[in-house]
Amino acid sequence: MNVQLEDTCGKREAVLNSTLALIKEHGFHGTPMSQIAKHAGVAAGTIYHYFDSKETLIVELYVHVKNKLAAAIIAGDDETMSYKDRFFISMINHYNFYVENEAALTFLELYVNSPFVKNYPEIDSQLFVDKVHTFFNYGIENAYFKNIDPRLLAPTIKGTLAAAAKFQLSEHIVFSKDDIREVVNIIWDGIKRQ
Repeated sequence: MNVQLEDTCGKREAVLNSTLALIKEHGFHGTPMSQIAKHAGVAAGTIYHYFDSKETLIVELYVHVKNKLAAAIIAGDDETMSYKDRFFISMINHYNFYVENEAALTFLELYVNSPFVKNYPEIDSQLFVDKVHTFFNYGIENAYFKNIDPRLLAPTIKGTLAAAAKFQLSEHIVFSKDDIREVVNIIWDGIKRQ
């Protein structure tokens, strides 16, 4: 697909970060490779050493962002804690990631509502699959949650947290830490086994 070079100068990371910032402002179609190169401070041809096309760049950016989201969600996870406490920590982490990374939130929403999902259904963050999916599957298998199709959990949880983060980012509603705990409690109450 593309030639992976060692990224000794951080150019690949700069391209990914610039793409993320520009897509937040201009969308997929309003972000040409030349603009990405200029924003990243690299020659236009340099991008093609790391990504053979804009499509490849966007797909790899998706994995990059999902890796960061997964790392944020599982930060501080402690298997000695109760599952409910672990759930609350991970969901608050999830919300905080969106608030602290608005460009990532915007990008993920654009990506999942684009043809990329249909064209590359097998592409995902392995870290997200290994850690986050496994965490939720454990909750289902061990009867912490209702007998819910795992495919329904993701949009239910993500949609609620993303909506809360968008309100916070727009300053339409400013949430306290207690407010966010209550949002997570509403999610928990909706999916927990009675």
